[in-house]
Amino acid sequence: MTFESMWADLAPVGRVASGGYVRHPWTSATGELEAWFTEAAVARGLSVERDAFGNLLATTAGADGDRVLVGSHLDSVIEGGAYDGPLGVVSAFAALDVLRDRGVALNRPIAVAAFQAEEGSRFGPACLGSRLATGSLSWESARELADRDGVRLGDLVEGGDSGILRDVGCFVELHVEQGRGLVDLEAPVGVASGIWPHGRWRFEFAGSADHAGTTRMEDRHDPMLSYAVTALAANKQARLADQRATFGRVEAVPNGTNAVPSRVTGWLDARASTEPALEHLVGVISSQARDRAGRDGTTLAVTPESVTPAVTFDEGLAARIGRGRPVLPTQAGHDAGILQTAGIPTAMLFVRNPTGVSHSPDEQASTGDCLAGVEALADALQELAS
Repeated sequence: MTFESMWADLAPVGRVASGGYVRHPWTSATGELEAWFTEAAVARGLSVERDAFGNLLATTAGADGDRVLVGSHLDSVIEGGAYDGPLGVVSAFAALDVLRDRGVALNRPIAVAAFQAEEGSRFGPACLGSRLATGSLSWESARELADRDGVRLGDLVEGGDSGILRDVGCFVELHVEQGRGLVDLEAPVGVASGIWPHGRWRFEFAGSADHAGTTRMEDRHDPMLSYAVTALAANKQARLADQRATFGRVEAVPNGTNAVPSRVTGWLDARASTEPALEHLVGVISSQARDRAGRDGTTLAVTPESVTPAVTFDEGLAARIGRGRPVLPTQAGHDAGILQTAGIPTAMLFVRNPTGVSHSPDEQASTGDCLAGVEALADALQELAS
């Protein structure tokens, strides 16, 4: 199986009319992807294991010692692109094929990973599978998470002890770049220095439901107004600070065209270059939201759903696999950040994205750059495992 043939096998899975993908965890689409993962692993003589949360590992035979972990995730955001996640998994299998063709003898086992629920598109917290595997999120807390239809995570998986990261000595994740850094540097492959601190906060505005026609404007307690002004304030504050703030999801109750809503909930995604900058950004947005709610006669509750501190990847590991490639930070979260924070030496390789667009059907990477990424990953695995 070549990189191109594996990529073609995955292309139709979870694809929707827009050309984007809906690959939510614990659905038929990801089930099909996981079956493909198992088939690809078995075809290469790898042993496959699944932990209590659905994380998958496929390990080479014939070598002892700490495992070199490589891979990414298979799920997507709503209407996402093809490359975010699956590129790292397909490239991991393709890199093993390159090592085989080179005749490389492995002195350490290599394990290909497909982490579950990285995007947080169904149950909220991002990198859910890797957080549970590392123990940075407890099963007691995670089991009560519910999706938009009220399905609890505990209804889908039994949970318990993962154990899947035992004997892992280091982790290398290849990922499509989610920006234009490598375009500007005119390089097909780069190395990550670290991840900006980031998180998700739930803003719940409560007011009074009323009739859209008969209620005078001055008599309303409209939480939609409080939310709308907050979304504008977030945009302004992020631009002033050269940081990132996005309200990308909103829910209104009762969600009627001819009704003033009683409650509006918006989810803030905020990212900043430093942890103090992130704390300040969210603090200013929250303060302005409360001020506006006070003027509108509404109330506000702000709840952090997941907050990830700044991550600096292992410099020694990056130097070993970097081979003179450009080094750049990323504002996007990854399973690699969770493992590095948990004490597993971790590095990331990025493949150039010609448009810089991600989390969208327009996400791209050329076949030539993808193959360059496979070669770079094979070089890294040969350095680390032979």
